[in-house]
Amino acid sequence: MFKKIFGSLGRRPTQTQSSTPTATITVVSGLPRSGTSLMMRMLEAGGIPPLTDHQRTADDDNPGGYYEFERVKQLEKGDTAWLTEMSGKVVKVISLLLRHLPSDYHYKVVFMERDLTEVLASQRKMLSNRHEDEAVNEAVDDAQMTALFTHHLQEIRQWLAAHDNFAVLYVNYGDLLANPQPTVAALKRFLGDWLDTAAMLTVIDPTLYRNRQE
Repeated sequence: MFKKIFGSLGRRPTQTQSSTPTATITVVSGLPRSGTSLMMRMLEAGGIPPLTDHQRTADDDNPGGYYEFERVKQLEKGDTAWLTEMSGKVVKVISLLLRHLPSDYHYKVVFMERDLTEVLASQRKMLSNRHEDEAVNEAVDDAQMTALFTHHLQEIRQWLAAHDNFAVLYVNYGDLLANPQPTVAALKRFLGDWLDTAAMLTVIDPTLYRNRQE
């Protein structure tokens, strides 16, 4: 599944060029299975409505829901009109698609980071639960995907740092679950003092940290 999503990792990131940035859009990003859905749930509890179409419903792999908006997947094909609906909302955009966001907006990105071994283990478990054949040849795939992901994450960090219309807060998934208060405080500073941090803390369930690497 990761290979389908990240098949274009070798391409150099470029951003869609447009006019001077105006409105600010809040984005949750990161690799799939890195904690992006949890962060979306936290921000929703904190008072930021999510942009989601509810097409992908909660399941055993993601009991709290996926918080996805299908049109995000069409960003690389130029479908950006939906961004006009983003006022006061937050949307989930996987890290590979960040470069396709148009430059006529400012973005505040909460970027989830997680141990790559945990990311791949979580993905394998999800594939197994869905009885998909890609769960085979794990060792080879893990080695290849770890190298690809490492390169991609380094590249996207550099790309984000080079674009003035992106402000980024990096959040470690393991740290968030182990000691959420510092992260919630950082989110409040980054996104706004009006966030309901008490409500955000209530949706964090450490028991869902199911692929922890000791």
